[in-house]
Order: sequence, then C-alpha cells, then structure tokens
Amino acid sequence: MLSQKPKVAFFDYTCCEGCQLTVIDSLQTHPGLLDAIEIVQFREAMSEKRDDYQIAFIEGACTRPEDEIRLRAIRAQAEVIVALGACAHIGGVNSLRNWQSIDKVKRYVYGAFGKQDKSYSAKPIDAIITVDAFVPGCPIDREEFIRTIKAFLLGRKPSIPDYPVCFECKLRENACVLLGGEICLGPIVRAGCGALCPSLGVGCYGCRGLVSNPNLKWFEEILADQGFNEKEISNKKRLFLSYQLLESETHGNGSR
Repeated sequence: MLSQKPKVAFFDYTCCEGCQLTVIDSLQTHPGLLDAIEIVQFREAMSEKRDDYQIAFIEGACTRPEDEIRLRAIRAQAEVIVALGACAHIGGVNSLRNWQSIDKVKRYVYGAFGKQDKSYSAKPIDAIITVDAFVPGCPIDREEFIRTIKAFLLGRKPSIPDYPVCFECKLRENACVLLGGEICLGPIVRAGCGALCPSLGVGCYGCRGLVSNPNLKWFEEILADQGFNEKEISNKKRLFLSYQLLESETHGNGSR
C-alpha cells in the first residue's frame, strides 16, 4: 500500500532522456500533482537525492552488466516500478544493435577502444526485473504519464490500450496511409497516441510496441501486396521493435 503522499524517483539508463523532459513539461501544466507526490530523486530536475522512494520511473534500456545490479537495487527498494518510454518498455532504438554481433558494433562505434566497452545487446528493463506498469512511446505522452500517476494514487493499475493504432485512425476518419504509399505499422502496434503520425500523413513507426498476439505474417503479406519489398518492411519494423521481433522469433511471442 502506497503512503498518502508517495515518494517518487526517476532513473535513466541508455536513452536520450526525452521522456523525462516530457515529465517535466507535464508537471508544469499539472502543478497540483506536486501536492500529491514527493519527488526525492530526479537528475534532470533537481540536484538533491534520497533513496526512500516508493515509486520508481525508469527510462532507458539495459545495455551493460552493471545496469542489472542497479536495476535490482531499485527493485528491492521500490513498491512500484514503471518503465518509462520505448527504451525501457521494449528496448527501443537501442535494440537495433541486436541484429549484429555486439563486438562488431563496438568496433564500429569505438574503434580500437571497443574492447574496453562492456556493453551487450540492449534489453527492456522487464528482461531483468519485474515491472509493475509501463508508459509507452518515444517520447511518452504527457497526459498518459499524468493518468498513470493518478491511477497509482487511487490504488489502481494504469490502463494502457492493447488494440491497434488503426482503431484510432478510424475514429479520426483518417485515410489509410498504406494506400498512399507509406509503410505503416498501425495494424500491429499498440494504440494510445491518438494515431499521431498517420494523422500527419506519416506511417506509424511502432514506438508504443506490439499489441498482444500480433499477426505479423498476415501484416507482411498485406504490405507485400501493396508493393513494398522485404528490405523496406524490415527496416520499418526494426526501428523500434527489434527486441520484440527477435523475442518473437525465439520464443514465439514478442509482445509486452
């Protein structure tokens, strides 16, 4: 049971920290929330730091052995852990490295110094520890973050959509961008963004992760029928979904 005014901490791993900046923006437009929670650790916004938090928001993918040690320490302290954004939730763009040998990646990035780097394949944080909830997206949606906080304050688990982006496109009466020559991952990707990219005429990139039990084979057949080649389809899917796709190939289910 969380305290009446729970203490909250924010942590970052391999990421751009854009989701934490979105959190700062959201708190500026919802200042009353600061009366309901106490932030005790947030490197992007404050210099002081305490370790008596109950809720931990974690941004970024796990990419090093020492990350695992720190994650487990956070899990031991926090009553609630939330994966914040695509990198923490599904591995995000960091997982593009997973299609190649990690040694090859290190040589490409660091040259002769690559041998000193301890990085390994990028993983979402729930590959290491139990996660209680997640806020998807790259970056996260500020209102979805606020709803997540409010849900925990009310003693509920946050509700995140688990139906395709296509539903939101239909609600917005968008013309299908697939028919306009754009590869769109809307049929297999989790909604909740308001179909932002398709509404602007750009195909969904998949930053919110796969829906549960996506029919990837059918989806690829549809794209092929629209004239897209295998490389185009693969490049679009891999940008955000690499970890989930590789997990799907290995275990038969890459959704989270």
